Amino acid sequence: MTTTLAPQEVGHLIGGEWVGSGTAERYNPAHPGELVSVTAVGDASTVEAAVAQPEWSNRTGPARAAVLTRAAELLTVRADRVAVDLVREEGKTLTEATGEVQRAAEVLRFFGAACWRADGETLPSATPFTAVYTRREPLGVVGVITPWNFPIAIPSWKIAPALAAGNTVVAKPAQLTTLSTRRLAECLAEAGLPAGVLNLVHGSGALVGEALVAHPDVAAVSFTGSGPVGRRIHGLASERMARVQLEMGGKNPLVVLDDADPVRAATIAAAGGFGLTGQACTATSRLIVTPRILDAVVEELANIAVRRYLPGDGLDPEAQMGPVVSDGQLTSNLRYLELAKAEGGDVVTGAHAAQGLYQTPAIVTGVTSGHTLAREEVFGPVVAVMAVNDLDEAIAVANDVPFGLSAGVVTNDLRAAHQFAAQIAAGVVKVNRPTSGLDLNVPFGGIKESSTNTYREQGQGALDFYTWTKSVYVGID
Repeated sequence: MTTTLAPQEVGHLIGGEWVGSGTAERYNPAHPGELVSVTAVGDASTVEAAVAQPEWSNRTGPARAAVLTRAAELLTVRADRVAVDLVREEGKTLTEATGEVQRAAEVLRFFGAACWRADGETLPSATPFTAVYTRREPLGVVGVITPWNFPIAIPSWKIAPALAAGNTVVAKPAQLTTLSTRRLAECLAEAGLPAGVLNLVHGSGALVGEALVAHPDVAAVSFTGSGPVGRRIHGLASERMARVQLEMGGKNPLVVLDDADPVRAATIAAAGGFGLTGQACTATSRLIVTPRILDAVVEELANIAVRRYLPGDGLDPEAQMGPVVSDGQLTSNLRYLELAKAEGGDVVTGAHAAQGLYQTPAIVTGVTSGHTLAREEVFGPVVAVMAVNDLDEAIAVANDVPFGLSAGVVTNDLRAAHQFAAQIAAGVVKVNRPTSGLDLNVPFGGIKESSTNTYREQGQGALDFYTWTKSVYVGID
């Protein structure tokens, strides 16, 4: 399916104005010859111009709520059009993209409502005739660096709580997916967000990203992306005692126990591993199965992969899975499959499709804990199948990786489910549900190399990262 939409210009948003001429071209991963957008490329001077502190923090909570809520309404009205932009630049199916845009609107609405809630507490004092209360204060200017795989949802769940708390924001979207983030910024501006409160800067991590992280007036940086980049950001921010929040991926296990229904287990595994083309930090990448049910689960998973996850253009109603986001990502995915075979794994399904950036879902059996495919994040529709003897071994194998983001178990045994939840090393635990998929009102984050594990994203607790607490004592005698 082809489109006739004209390429879109994406400039930097600085002080309420879209500035800079586009030089970075983004092509549709489903149709590599179709130009989707042309984006301006900045440097340290662009970041310098974007770092500003307009009087947003002085707005009342209800006034900030009105802007976020209105932006949610605008994004909801435009959801169909914005979803098409998202499909064309990132590659999701239209159903997935529409769901992501709707999630972004819900996040704006959630944090709009949060602006109405009490931002401190009253406490008793040991000193007679003294009133004590706390205030949540905004940090000032915060930096937000977001990935390409959720180009409107992740910016929304970082920007919305930052604005709700009274901060100004400088956001650097991923270079592959600037258009979707622009659509979010447009809604906020049209909803009445004052000029300069949200600024967008585009460019490489080496120039723009590092300048943003190192800027002395940027009080905090929230980043989602790869581990090496996250560690670099942590080092730069820590040098000047800036607050930092990192989410850096996972190697998420789904454990299937002998008492589970194999069809249900395979369906859950496929949704977590192949949905969103496997391009999610919470995607199922390891399927850990006990012996009695192993063959049945693998057989059913292979059948589902062939029947339900055929890749195609995300705008085609028949498409069940979109293309891989880029040539580089596809090359990486296929390299992992070749390495898996070299290390003794058996690739049951999964190969580069005939043309373009399409990859059929890959299932690799015979994987053990020492294999590369069991330890490194692929970020594509690739599921490694690992055999274990029982629940205790499954938990040990699941925990034997550097990551700890999301983990799941499929079982009808309530005791086993609770044991798994208690002993698994992961920030998110799913029982009889895919490892991917999150509720916006629930804290999200990982442990080990998945996260800084200090401040959680999403939910009411997301405001903690973007505020500091002031204690006030008032003598009343």
